[in-house]
Amino acid sequence: MTGLQEFVRIPKARIAILIGKHGATKKDIEQKTKTKIIVDSEEGEVEIKSKIENTTGFYTALNIIKAIARGFSPEHAFLLLNENNALEIISLTDWLKGSEKELKTKRGRIIGKQGKARNEIEEKTNCFISVQGKTIAIIGDLGEIPKAKKSIEMLLHGARHSKVYDFLNHPIEKEEFEF
Repeated sequence: MTGLQEFVRIPKARIAILIGKHGATKKDIEQKTKTKIIVDSEEGEVEIKSKIENTTGFYTALNIIKAIARGFSPEHAFLLLNENNALEIISLTDWLKGSEKELKTKRGRIIGKQGKARNEIEEKTNCFISVQGKTIAIIGDLGEIPKAKKSIEMLLHGARHSKVYDFLNHPIEKEEFEF
């Protein structure tokens, strides 16, 4: 019988969070998604396996693992068990010309002074945002993610924070921010 299988590399610093105390988080993912997860702590590689007929569980487990790897707590990552929620990952490398200073600046704009920008986006969209490494990840309702993503992209393009806050507070039609 052929099954589903995928390997994902995650930062070594996130492996303990994926496994959880006494393996509880890993077991929870396996039980809730009906998958088998094998973690290579030395290499930072995670293997996800599932029966071919369990595609939904397989891809849910894959996204939960990616979410944890991108800095989300298991609690927030488990929101992906709800089929109305999704994970969106924005690569900052698409927005950079190459310098480490520029990367820090872009991350800083998304987070904002004392976390204000990220908190404002999270509050107005009911999404969760993680800024880690060269990525920005969003977990939230499928209907709210585009608004959160647009807000982040506005900041990456250099928009003033006040303009982004106006955008978040202004009830707009969905078509206005689709890509």
